[in-house]
Amino acid sequence: MQQFSLCFSKVKKDCFKFIKSQETKADKFKNKERMIKSFLIPLCFWISKKANKKSPYFVGLAGGQGTGKTTISSLIKIILTKYFKLKVFKISIDDFYKTRKERISLSKRVHPMLLTRGVPGTHDINMMLNFFKKVKSKKFKGLKLPTFNKAIDDRFAKKKWYDLKKRPDVIIFEGWCVGAKSEKNTNLKKTINSMEKAKDQKQIWRKYVNHQLKSKYKNLYSQLNCLIYLKAKNFSLLQKWRLKQERKLLLNNKRNSKLKIMNKEDVLSFMQTYQRITQNMFKNMPKYASIIINLNSNHQIKSAVYKG
Repeated sequence: MQQFSLCFSKVKKDCFKFIKSQETKADKFKNKERMIKSFLIPLCFWISKKANKKSPYFVGLAGGQGTGKTTISSLIKIILTKYFKLKVFKISIDDFYKTRKERISLSKRVHPMLLTRGVPGTHDINMMLNFFKKVKSKKFKGLKLPTFNKAIDDRFAKKKWYDLKKRPDVIIFEGWCVGAKSEKNTNLKKTINSMEKAKDQKQIWRKYVNHQLKSKYKNLYSQLNCLIYLKAKNFSLLQKWRLKQERKLLLNNKRNSKLKIMNKEDVLSFMQTYQRITQNMFKNMPKYASIIINLNSNHQIKSAVYKG
C-alpha cells in the first residue's frame, strides 16, 4: 500500500537508528525492513484509527521473556510519534516492581519465593492503578513514575524516574504478564517444575499469585483498550532468548562489579517462577488478545492475526 511505503520512508531512519542501538557484534537484527514495513506500520495504522485525543488509548503489549517487547514497543512509539504525530508514552510493568526492601518484607510475611521479582504480587499494583486513573483525568497535571534497574534488582533513584508532563494520546503498557488471567484453583495442585515441587509444597505461593491475578490485576488489565500478544512457539525458546538478553546486559555493564547479572543456572531457575503463567498465556491469550503476533524460532515476526 502506498500509505505504508510513505510512512516507511518517513520513519526508516529513526527506526534503524534505534535497532542499531540494540545490536551487539554477535547479535544483529535480520529482516528489519520487512518487520517494520509488513507488520509494525500496519499495526500503527490500526492503533492510530482507534486512538482519539479525548482520552489516552491504552495499548497492552504482552509476550514471554525475551520475545522483544521492548524493541517492538519502542519502534511502535517511533512510528506513532514521527508519522502520526501522536503523543506516546511507553512504560513497562517491570518499572512498577516493588522495591527490594518491600519484596523482602513480602517474602517474610507471605512466602520466601516472593522475594524474586516477576510474578503478580511483586509489583506496586496501587501505583499502577493510580497511574491509570490520573492519566485519564481531564485535569491531568503531570506525574512522576518509577524506573526499575534490573541490574541491581531495585528501583532507580527518583531523579531518574519518568517525568510525564502532558497527558499522552497513546500509552503503551508492556510486560510479560500484561493481560494474563487467573487459573482455576484446582489447576494449582499439580506442580509444573522442580521449583514449585521443592519450594511451594503447600501451594501458598501459587495461590497468592493466582489471587492477585483474579483481583487487582484483573481490574488493571480490564482498563486496557487493546491487547497485543507476541507469541513464541514454546517455553524452551523463551529460555534461550532470555539467556541471550542476560548476556547483552553483561556486555553493556562490564565495568560495574556490583551488578546482579545472572548466570545460566540463575536464569533458568528465575524463569521457573514465570513458567506457570507463561504457559497459561500460551494456551489462552490467543482467545482474547486483539492482535496475535506469531514469532518464529529465529526471533522474527512470522505473521500477525487481527481479532479486535
